[in-house]
Amino acid sequence: MKLARRKFLHLLTSAAAAGGYPACALALDYPTRPITIVVPFAAGGATDVLARVLADAMGKSLGQTVIVEDVTGAAGGIGVARVVRAPADGYTLSVGTLTTHVLIGGLYKLDFDLLTDLMPVAELAYEPLLICIRNSLPAQNLQELIAWLKANPGKATVGIPGAGSTGNLAGLSFQKATGTTFQFVPYRGDGPAVQDMMAGQIDMMIEPSSNFTAQVQAGTIRAIAVPAKTRLFSLPDVPTTDEAGLPGFYASIWFGMWAPKGTPKDIIAKLNAVVVAALADEAVKGRLNKLGQQVASRELQAPEAFGAFQKVEADKWWPIIKAANIKID
Repeated sequence: MKLARRKFLHLLTSAAAAGGYPACALALDYPTRPITIVVPFAAGGATDVLARVLADAMGKSLGQTVIVEDVTGAAGGIGVARVVRAPADGYTLSVGTLTTHVLIGGLYKLDFDLLTDLMPVAELAYEPLLICIRNSLPAQNLQELIAWLKANPGKATVGIPGAGSTGNLAGLSFQKATGTTFQFVPYRGDGPAVQDMMAGQIDMMIEPSSNFTAQVQAGTIRAIAVPAKTRLFSLPDVPTTDEAGLPGFYASIWFGMWAPKGTPKDIIAKLNAVVVAALADEAVKGRLNKLGQQVASRELQAPEAFGAFQKVEADKWWPIIKAANIKID
């Protein structure tokens, strides 16, 4: 039985007044006011700069201001929680990394679920890690490095920016993949660790490639391999782990965008379309490449594929964290 047009409009108006306005209608006009992207790190870092590059491009496409707000604390957990608890209307978004949207789930006791309390919009970019060593270490390639580590079990020192960091977990994964053991030396950040490696105080690091590019180019440390499927734009002569004899060992820090759970699918689709268009822009690609970042594959820019990838990453790293008994209060 069909409703009369007047009765239908009355019901529609009542639903809107009660907060039940159809999602498709909301998405049709979206956005009607500024959008906030919450970055869970301090201003000036790689994630913050990426978010600002993207915010500028998105704002032009959407016809609204896109604001970047840095909310720090708890390895990014405070900023992520801010978006988890925000209204699911598309006006508060989260841009974060492997650390903030996977690793902290194994390191901290969270009162939210990283995999179900946020809706993926798109993977944005990724930055492969880089295996680097001090110049005086007697290894010229990855196979020689592995052989040296096996000949000196537990003696080598690997700098990390704290327990549970990407470099710490990549190092644990490297040990498992190669059957080697070494000591982790925690620092207050990558900068001091790189300085000590240049001075020969530590043997090795496995950290985001942008931390080492200038030093490798200057010849003050040596890059052994890129744990990724493709070589770096910035260091094209450094082989991948596949090429260097450790196939399948990959470690990258990646960046993505999420919205609160319950955000209308039409709004997610609109945000995704705008993000995909921005990432296809050559000027945006160029700015990201200068940061040491590469645009995510078109496949992983799709919400469903990115969500599945995030789950795969959790299944990979959480057991490593648990096995190493790494806990942060």
